Amino acid sequence: MASEERTQEILKGLREALINYDEDKVAEWAKTALDEGVDPFVATMEGLAEGMIEVGELYNKKEYFVPELLLCSDALYAGLDILRPAIKASGRESEAKGSIVLGVVEGDVHDIGKNLIKMMFDVAGWTVYDLGKDVPLEKFVEEQIRTDSDIVGLSALMTTSMVAMPEIVKKLKEKNPNVRIMLGGAPITPEIVEKYGADGYAESAGTAVDEAMKLIKMLKKEETGKK
Repeated sequence: MASEERTQEILKGLREALINYDEDKVAEWAKTALDEGVDPFVATMEGLAEGMIEVGELYNKKEYFVPELLLCSDALYAGLDILRPAIKASGRESEAKGSIVLGVVEGDVHDIGKNLIKMMFDVAGWTVYDLGKDVPLEKFVEEQIRTDSDIVGLSALMTTSMVAMPEIVKKLKEKNPNVRIMLGGAPITPEIVEKYGADGYAESAGTAVDEAMKLIKMLKKEETGKK
């Protein structure tokens, strides 16, 4: 087992290699983590995921652009390919995991935020059904029914495309009252989530998974309460 100091060094190595979009280095640090007995779940969440959150912040500050994001995501998956099998083997997968349908609503083609959120769910070991961008209203409903996903994540970056959200929320809830809907994107606020009848709000890629876990736990509580 690696000492606490060494563990921190490995996690820092993972984060920095990811931020510098160095695929080989990320893979190297991921292997080191496993060789030296660092919990692969910790390496994934505190190494890779935290590195990806920083990448998202660099993008928001306009220090990184789309090409850097794509390179960072390649580096992320180079690490995940090594760590994920070890997480499965250890039986240490995050609790209350689920599946999520993700997409950017019709009329909107800004999908960077959605892609970052998709990566965070990937990292946490969720099943992600990614519908992409400019997704017609009916597609969200069809995909939720097809996959029986716990959560649907709707993303919009423009106030003009945001107006379709209440309609999607209404249709989803009509078909499946149990589905939980999370909204995200620059113009979204907690007030809007409430007004539109949705259940949760992803302020950033870093908080999206936590928010989704909360929603699933709430749902499970309600279901056990009903029985």
